[in-house]
Parts: sequence; structure tokens; C-alpha cells
Amino acid sequence: MLISDVVALAAGRAPGAPALTFESTTWTFGELHAAVRRLAHGLAGIARRGDRIAVLAENNVEYVLAYYAVPLAGMVLLPLNYRLAQREIADLLADAAPTVLITEAKYLDPARHAADAVPSIRTVVTVDDVAGTTPFSGLVDGRPDTEPEGADESSPAWLIYTSGTTGRAKGAVLTHRNVVAGAVNAVLSWPRATEERPVTLVPWPLCHIAGYNVLVAHLAAENVVLLRRYSTEGFLDAVHRHGVTGTTVAPTMLEMLLRHPGIGACDTTSITRIGYGSAPMPVATLREALTRFPNAGFRAGFGMTELAGNALAHGPEGHRAAAAGRPELLASAGRSMLLSAARIVDDEGVELGADEVGELEIRGDQVFSGYWNRPEATAEAFRDGWFRTGDLARRDAEGRFAIVDRRKDMILTGGENVYSREVEDVLHQHPRIAAAAVVGAPDELWGERVVAVIEADGEPDLTEREIREFCAAHLAGYKCPRQVLVVDELPRNTAGKVLKRELRERVR
Repeated sequence: MLISDVVALAAGRAPGAPALTFESTTWTFGELHAAVRRLAHGLAGIARRGDRIAVLAENNVEYVLAYYAVPLAGMVLLPLNYRLAQREIADLLADAAPTVLITEAKYLDPARHAADAVPSIRTVVTVDDVAGTTPFSGLVDGRPDTEPEGADESSPAWLIYTSGTTGRAKGAVLTHRNVVAGAVNAVLSWPRATEERPVTLVPWPLCHIAGYNVLVAHLAAENVVLLRRYSTEGFLDAVHRHGVTGTTVAPTMLEMLLRHPGIGACDTTSITRIGYGSAPMPVATLREALTRFPNAGFRAGFGMTELAGNALAHGPEGHRAAAAGRPELLASAGRSMLLSAARIVDDEGVELGADEVGELEIRGDQVFSGYWNRPEATAEAFRDGWFRTGDLARRDAEGRFAIVDRRKDMILTGGENVYSREVEDVLHQHPRIAAAAVVGAPDELWGERVVAVIEADGEPDLTEREIREFCAAHLAGYKCPRQVLVVDELPRNTAGKVLKRELRERVR
């Protein structure tokens, strides 16, 4: 099955149903499918099969068309994070060597700089038809509304660079089979809404793997309401205007919503499904969200770029059990989804028993094919056919997995292992701490010392001593921060993940 088959199947079942709402315009599935096929033909006139087609833009309709049309044309979609610095964008483009760069006026300067620095780029396309560039509309208008020559489902379809939270970003190559398997796994593992006209709000940047939620919704023939970029005002307005029934968020998005003064006046009762992931969810935030969205079933997902979506899920039943007296379940990443397998192994690859901490490994059709031009990194990422996630986790006797920490984030201090997430969970319980991240810093005496970097709530006089004393009431002494830094804002990527690599550089 090809990625473009997702919208083709929905168009076959419900051609007149709404498929995509962006700002003031709604496209039906029939219209979307026809535009995808036209764009695929248009791309064939400026690029060859196998070429990389880069996109540097915020969310828009054209981006969604490229999601489907670029792979349909036998080419590889290369989404670029628009928040990267100009040098970082140029570095990724030099690594991937695309021939076409699709952008918009807002990002035309870095796009042109990249085009000048990367010889492979022959064509710059703008979605807003800027003079001196190839207009996006010209790639669609007047093209045949026919199915182009089919691509192979095992051929590369998307090339997404990892967020690079711990080091240099790597390009994850996802085939048609990988992406479709990830979307199908999501649909099968979480039965869709029963509303007559379900509406899914997608607040994620489409340059992130979480954009696959567009495909998940379209598989179920649901209308996708797309935000240009996330804001609390835009989110609440979309819920009000479109009667949103489901959405997915990062914990930081949810936290911003809960703090927004307008949420009390917004009718959120239409929302029956909220998925979350990308980063750990503070327990206090989740408890408040369960109250604020009374009709919503919550679902946590564990996934990553290399998995083309989620592979573990903790469904509404687990959240209801947590609210009914098992709060420890709120820390669970859930069980394996229907089309993925998961295990916990030691350093030698031997599978561990219940409640033992080891590395989480995943297997399934959604697992990526490898890293772009990085054969050694690809070889290191797999063991006996299983993908090594780099996450430390444990599995309980009921088959639920809990992420303990990133292997690279574990701190070894005085011969003791400290899992940064455990310390962060405690810090997030402090009423004056808006967000926190914990990293290790070199220490002559202890090897590493535990450093807490926090965002305060804006009130003055939150002291290092107060934070240490709070932690001491909940943690063993060796786990408590030996150093505390208060910052205005933690560095994050577009998915809301804290960039711990940057924090480590600050505290060295």
C-alpha cells in the first residue's frame, strides 16, 4: 500500500466529505485526491524519481498535498524544521542533496541561501508564488487528474531528520510501508470516534513525525483541521468553530492550554479523544486535564521518528483506572500496539523479566529502513532484527511498559544511577515550577552531579535551597539536585522536547 492510497481510499468511500480545513477553506476528499495526483504529475516535470523534495514552510494545504504527492511521484519528501538556524538548514540540505526546495515568502531568504550553498538544488518553489521562483500553483493547475506510474511500497517515501536532542541529527528513511504501517497501527489500536462527523485537530508542525496524524485521520475518512502553527488561541478557536472531537498534543501544548485564561470560557465538551506524547507528561498536568476535558478519553503514545509514529499506547481504560485510585499508572507508556512488538533487554540483548530495567526494543513493519548515508549508525540501531530505541524502560507483570529514562540521560553520580525523569517528576509537583529538566554535569568528586534547570512560574524568590528541600522530601539524597539553575525558558524543539544537549553545554 502506498501513502497516497490513504487519501485515495477515503475519496473512493466519501468523495464529498470534508477532508482538510485550513483557515477559511475546506477541501473534500475528492478535491484533495485530485490535487494530489495533479501535483505528482507536476513534480515529474521538475524532478526525477528518487529525488529528494525539501519543504521549508509552516503548515499549509500545500504541505499536506506534498505529504501524499511527493511519494506518489516516486520521490522522497524531506520536511525541514523551520525553527532551525540558517546554517543548520543548509547542513541538512547538503546531507540530503534535494533537487527541489518548496518554501514560502516568510522563509525565502534562508531558502535562497541554502539553494546557493547546496549545488543539488535546481528549483525553488514558493506556495505563495513569489516572483523569481517557480509557483506551486503552476505544478498543480492544468495537470492531468490521473494516477501516475505507481511507486513501490518498499521505496523511500519520507526522509525526516531526528530532532537531535542529544547530538547531530540523523535522517531517518521511511518507506511507504513504514509510514502506512504506522498509521494503520494507530487506527487499529485506538478505535475511532463514533460521532457522525468526527473532526481531528492537528496542531503539530508537519515537519515532525507527529504529522502522520493527518494520515491516521484520513484513513478513517475524518476531517483534519490544520493549524498553521500551534498557539493556545488558535487551538481554542478551532475547537469552538469546528466542533473538534479529537486531537493530539505534546505535554507543553497541554500545559499552555490549561494556563490560558480563555479556556474556562471555551466549550471543550465536543472533545472525546486526546492523545499525547513526544515527551513525559507531568502527573499534575494530566490530573488537571482529566478534569478540564470531562468527555475526553486520554491516550498516551510512545513513538519516535524511526518508528513512523507510535508503537506503545496507554489507553483510556488505564487513565480511568489511574483516576480511580491507581495513580502510578499515569507514568505508564502502555502496552504494545496491535502491529508492533516490544521487549526489554540487557546490554547483551538478553530479554529481561518483569520490573527489570533495560533497553526498550521495537519490531514491526513501521520500523524505518535505516539512516540516510549512515550505514554504521544504521547497523548500531538494530540487534537481531529489533530496533534499539535508546530508552531505558521496565515492563510490569501486566505487560505495561514504563519509560525510565533515555540511556544518554541517565546520570552516574557517586556510583549510583539517577534517572533524570524520576527527578523531573518530583520537580513538576512543586507548585512554583512551570517546567523542569534534569541533566548531569562533570564533577571531580562524584563523577557527575545532578543539575536541575527550571522554569519558574514568574513569581520572585524561588530559591535553590527551597527546591533542594522539596526534592529531599521525596527522593534519596544522591538523587537530589546539587545545582539548580532558573531560566526564563527551557530550549525546546518543535515537538516540545527539551534539548538536553544545549542544557549540558550550559552547565559544563
